[in-house]
This record gives sequence, structure tokens and C-alpha cells, in this order.
Amino acid sequence: MQRLNQKYINFVVKKALEEDLKPKGDITTNLISFKNKKSKAKIIAKQNGIIAGLDFCKAAFKLIDKKAKFKAKIKDGKLIKKNKVIAEIKAKTKTILISERTALNFLNHASGIATLTNKFVKKVNKKTKICCTRKTTPNLRLLEKYAVKKGGGHNHRYNLSDEILIKDNHISAENNLKKLIKKAVKTKKIITVEIENYKQLSQVLGIKFKRILFDNMSTKQLKKCLKICKNKYDTEYSGNASLKNIKQISKTGVNRISVGIITHSAKSFDSNLLIL
Repeated sequence: MQRLNQKYINFVVKKALEEDLKPKGDITTNLISFKNKKSKAKIIAKQNGIIAGLDFCKAAFKLIDKKAKFKAKIKDGKLIKKNKVIAEIKAKTKTILISERTALNFLNHASGIATLTNKFVKKVNKKTKICCTRKTTPNLRLLEKYAVKKGGGHNHRYNLSDEILIKDNHISAENNLKKLIKKAVKTKKIITVEIENYKQLSQVLGIKFKRILFDNMSTKQLKKCLKICKNKYDTEYSGNASLKNIKQISKTGVNRISVGIITHSAKSFDSNLLIL
């Protein structure tokens, strides 16, 4: 997986700031008489949750004014309580006003993902990993997968080049599952094969590859498939996993559960910025 670095952070945040400021800048802030005076501000949590995305939040202020001071009062991946201070900013008033929404958008989006991921992690047994998917916001995948990790989850493949994942449409296109797997083995990449029923499982048993992904099965079917596998493969479940059924799925003994909603449907964390 690609690594999160300052170059990426600055690139993404700069694009977001441009979205806000083009073509004529912040025309409301320009009306303020004392916009160049120094002000202090605090970002305050309005709920309990796991914080993520602080470096993105910081970059929103620093890219507008290099002299802006940003002091985080908590680290990414840590639990914060409602009404506690997440960060303090000291900068020109106009810098704070211009950067506020972009900074909070990144912070709240990442923290929302981390918070929801952590809720899933707490419901499964220690042997089951909660994994994200490629169901991410275009151009924000690296941020979202980072937030998943800060919430205690694990990353699936980052993109289509990382690992081989043979899904239903690949099987339909090739029309020969065994042949497709044998081709995949020659690449020496990690291979996951998606299985929807017992018939497909019987076709792949005995072929050496890394992981079987059981798709949209009932827990009864999943238990039977896991018993048939007899620990010969790493195992994963996918399909409509929710906070209501995740514990039951985990009890089957499956190694990993991929959960799309932790990235594509996480509710934004609630925080606000107040100029003091």
C-alpha cells in the first residue's frame, strides 16, 4: 500500500482549498476590517470518538499561511471525549476563517471513519480482522484507509495492482475458474478467490493460493465452508456486514471480514472551530 506522506497531504489539501477559493478568494472574509490581526481558535469535539486526519487539518492552515501555528491536543488513533479540545490554532484571523471548513472537512471525515471502524473492531473477537474495501471516495482512498487503521481496522489491497482478487465477474469472463487461478499463481502475487457456493469451493480445494473470500453467505453456510477448508486457506467474509450482524459473523471463526460501510457510509465526526 502507498504510504501517507506530507507531499500527498499537501497535494490533497491544496486541491480542497482551491475548490473553496477559486476564482476570487474568500469574499466574505475580505470585508472584515481587522483580518490581518492575530487570533486564537480551538477545535472542539462535539461527540466521543476516535480522532484521525490531524495532519490534513493542520495543512489547511499552513498552506494558507506558513507562519500559522497548529497545536494538536491529541494524537490520531486516540479516543476523545465530547467537549474536549482537539487542537489549538494561532494565526491571522483571515487564515483561520479561510481554512476553517477545509480543515474540519478532512478532520471530521477521517475521524468519522476511524470512529465507525472502532465500533466494528470492538464487536468482533481478537482473531477476526475488520478490513476496509476499495469502496472509497475517489482521490481520498489513502486518507480513508489511513483512518481505518487508526480506528483499529486493517487495510485490504490498496489498488488493482497490489493483489489478485478473482471475483464473480472475472470468473464469468474467463468461464474456467481453475484455469484462471493457475494463471494467477504464476504471477506470484497474493491471490484471493471469491466463492459464492459449495460448488465453487469444491472446484478450488487443493489448489495452492492465499485466501478464500466467502461472499454473501449465511452464517450456517459460512460455518460449513470453513469446516470444509480445514484451515488450509486464510479466510474472509464479505457482504452486508453491519454492526448488528458482525459479532455473529465473527463467531464462525473467519479470519477477516471486509466492511464497505466503514469508508463509504461513515457518518462525519462532529466538531467545530471557535475563535476565542
